[in-house]
Amino acid sequence: MSEEVGMQEMVTLKTIAETLNTSNDLNFMLDTVVGKLLELTGLTAGWMFLINERGDYACVSDYNLPPALLRKDKEPMRTGTCWCVNRFKDGQLNHAVNIINCKRLEDAVEFQWGDTHDITHHATVPLRSGDKMLGLLNVAAPAKEHFSDSELALLQGVAYQIGSAMERMRLYRAEQQRADLYAKLGEFSAALGIAVNGCSNADAFSLQVVQLLGQHYDWPFAAMIQQKNGMFVLQAAYADDKVRALSSVLVSSAANHMNRVIHSHRATSLSTIEMAEIFTLCEPDQTMHSIASGIAAPLPYHTPGETGILVIGIGTAGPAQEDREVLEALAEHIATSWESLKLAENRRELARLEERNRLARDLHDSVNQILFSLSLTAKGAESMLSGSEQLHPAAEAMKDIRALSQEALKEMRALIMQLRPAGLEAGLLHALQEYGTSQGLQVVLNRTGMRSLPRNIEEALWRIGQEALNNVRKHADDPSAEVTLKLSDHEVVFTVTDQGKGGANRPKVSSGSSLGLSIMKERAESLGGRLEIVSSSRKGTTVTAVIPLPFESV
Repeated sequence: MSEEVGMQEMVTLKTIAETLNTSNDLNFMLDTVVGKLLELTGLTAGWMFLINERGDYACVSDYNLPPALLRKDKEPMRTGTCWCVNRFKDGQLNHAVNIINCKRLEDAVEFQWGDTHDITHHATVPLRSGDKMLGLLNVAAPAKEHFSDSELALLQGVAYQIGSAMERMRLYRAEQQRADLYAKLGEFSAALGIAVNGCSNADAFSLQVVQLLGQHYDWPFAAMIQQKNGMFVLQAAYADDKVRALSSVLVSSAANHMNRVIHSHRATSLSTIEMAEIFTLCEPDQTMHSIASGIAAPLPYHTPGETGILVIGIGTAGPAQEDREVLEALAEHIATSWESLKLAENRRELARLEERNRLARDLHDSVNQILFSLSLTAKGAESMLSGSEQLHPAAEAMKDIRALSQEALKEMRALIMQLRPAGLEAGLLHALQEYGTSQGLQVVLNRTGMRSLPRNIEEALWRIGQEALNNVRKHADDPSAEVTLKLSDHEVVFTVTDQGKGGANRPKVSSGSSLGLSIMKERAESLGGRLEIVSSSRKGTTVTAVIPLPFESV
């Protein structure tokens, strides 16, 4: 008799093993194997719970449940608690055991949910793969109140087979997911390389990144965060199939989470609460529905002082290892694209500087020399005509020609100076002082704060300062001027002040009557700043340029 039982157990285990290898679809495999197990053991009902690390459980498979447990779309199997689930959560269910009474079936009888098919007891078996606990397998039959040791041992062997198959399928799905994510990574990187060519600053770049993440990945949420002046700022986000340009400062608790991510130097999981603090900055009136948690990865910028974080939201399944791996790879690609964009901008800036230097050399070697020769020739002709006893009619005209040629020569030298600002490498204020001296002005310098200005801002202030000093020379009727540079964490304030005659005769920046003033205004506004001119009669004129400092410069 024992031999027959042993043979039956071997047949059962062999049949279950074959069933487990028929499909890579987890739900289909579980339904099939539960039905086959019941058929081979003579039992009538079975169900399976998967239980995660947090203790949340889900009935993923059932076979021939009694009507009492099927009510309201299997509500008794989705809600409530029972002895076997509680024991599993407490880590005290390590082998197959008999359940004296099933709490769910007891409730069905007490509350008259329907027919229980005379099932009152069941056996429960933990599903595991190695040391990893996965869930529970429960089996039952009408009027069966006890399972023998041999029956429990057989169920334990089957449970081990099911657990191993589940882990194999999980690994298979993970590899498929990883392959899919990395395939999308290639498409994302190619699209990013094309899209960022038109980005001129970090905000535009962040907007392009989250837009492409929304297009190429199934994550319900993506965001770019940058650290500016000691604060974390949400620059752009993708949520609810919409891309938003933002400039929202993270609250202190969320900022602490971001500091944790930066210090870890790797992809870090974010809880639902942590994600909600970020999500509400882009959707203040909305509640997260499809986001259970998230992952944040630091952007490995190579430029000192630059800090960025990439955040994605994960659906109800929670973050997987492959999501973390791909997010770190994405962070590398994004940081590399940003560095490449900055290098390209630097190359364009160097090319512009080289072209201006070439033009300055050509003007100096050609037009400047011609004007100098014209001035000398006019002076010689004037001397010859003035030396005669009777003043020649052309003498006065030659005097005017000499004066005009000298003025043109002075303007040409100023233009060459603008094209090729000698001394700017020694600092903006020093270069302006040298320029003012060349124009016959006494320039007093003042500086507050210490920051390294980006090249484009320094050059814009240099041009604005030149034009302002030119106006002092032409209109102020005062040989002195004061240049002040105030640098803070957020902006640079640049002023040029004179104590000349000022007044309403000076051209207004908004009138369009002065090309120079209009260009000054355009230079400031092109950098997101503003230009103000205050001028009153006999009290002088003050030109003020206020330009925000991007976070890269701090």
